Parts: sequence; C-alpha cells; structure tokens
Amino acid sequence: MRFKRNGSYTLNRKSKTKPNGKKPPAEEKKQYLEPEFTKIRVVDFDLKELVVLPREIDLNEWLASNTTTFFNLINLQYSTISEFCTGDTCQAMTACNTIYYWYDEKGKKTKCTAPQYVDFVMSLCQKLVTDEEIFPTKYGKEFPNSFESLVKKICRYLFHVLAHLYWAHFKETVVLDLQGHLNTLYAHFIVFVREFNLVDPKETCIMDDLSEILCTPAPPPLPAPSPPTPSPSHSSQNHVTER
Repeated sequence: MRFKRNGSYTLNRKSKTKPNGKKPPAEEKKQYLEPEFTKIRVVDFDLKELVVLPREIDLNEWLASNTTTFFNLINLQYSTISEFCTGDTCQAMTACNTIYYWYDEKGKKTKCTAPQYVDFVMSLCQKLVTDEEIFPTKYGKEFPNSFESLVKKICRYLFHVLAHLYWAHFKETVVLDLQGHLNTLYAHFIVFVREFNLVDPKETCIMDDLSEILCTPAPPPLPAPSPPTPSPSHSSQNHVTER
C-alpha cells in the first residue's frame, strides 16, 4: 500500500450510541478461536519480557520505538491480504459486532469501506511517526506534551486493523499460512498496550476472548518420561548365581 501524507486525514471518534460504533445484527462463528489455530505461534516464550521497560531506556523512547515497530508490522500484515479487502467484500470497517466510522476534520461522520478506513489509519500513523516534532530521532530533542495521547490514538487505530484482519480475513490468512504470524503479532501488541495502558479496555473488549487465549503464557512442556529401567535378563541372573 502506498501512502499520501495528506493533512486532511483526521482522527476518528466513536459513535455515541455504542462504545465502538453501531452494531450490525448478526455475529458469525469465530474461526480464529478454534484451538487448531490459536495454538499456532512463531514464538513460544512469555511476550511480557519483550514489552517491560528496560531500566536504562526513557519511557517515551520505548513507546516511540515500539509504536513505530507495530505500525510497520501491522501494515505489513494487512498488505498480505489487501487484495481480498475491497470495497465490494468489505463495504464497512467491521470487527466482531462493531462497525467503525471515520470523522473528518469538520466532524462529519463517514461510513467508509474497510480499505478506505485502513488507508486513512495507515496514512495518519505514518504522518505521525515520521514527524520529527512528535517522534524525534535526534539526540536531545524533547518529546511533545501530547506525545502519550498521540501514541494512544495510534494504538487504538492499529487495534481496529488487527480486529478487522481476524474478523474479515482470517480465512485468507490461513490459506497463506500466516496465522502464526498474525497470532504472535496480535498477542505482542495486546501485551504491550496493556503494560502501558495505551488502549481503553472498553475498546479492546470485543476481542477479549482471543486476547485471553493468546496472551496467556503457554504452560511449559511436560518433561519427557524416563525410559523404564530394564530388569536383569534370565541369562544374567544365572550367570550371577554360578559365580
């Protein structure tokens, strides 16, 4: 996906009628919750270890680095199925029982197709993470006072994209054999935003069933059973008796 650095893209706001927007009537079976898929990961260690703030790192630096990484990874993950996410197949930006709406700079509510919504999200995120005044990369440059709130907005949008990937494009992800990557990326992201309280739980609750499965550290594998101790053979017993 190619992005335009267009200042007309503005942050969306949730519908006042529901926490995350208007609910469509029916809820489909969640294939991504089936054990044959949730058990597939590309790493098998506790992701908590990856997100905890290192002692020697400034908090804002840590948030900036991880937020930029998640933006790139989620954009890449979406690009793998983007040919299946069209205005015909995804006429609204849906996730579970939620429709997300976009609000322009004048506050006008717009029901976008999913690819339009994702393009708005990724364009805005790219504009923010590449802005030296917001995500400074030069030594000694201070982060703005609004930095944390902007990180929270970025993370909220990225969550919308992840949720849509599971809800609308998990079948294509399985066909491409990328469900392990998606599961690991989602779990890593959720553990990160929980660690630093970056996304309101009311926003992420629509995916709590998946989050609890993927974000719970897997139990350590059981040790292999010890081989049975061979009993002395009949011939060896006779040999001992003769001696």
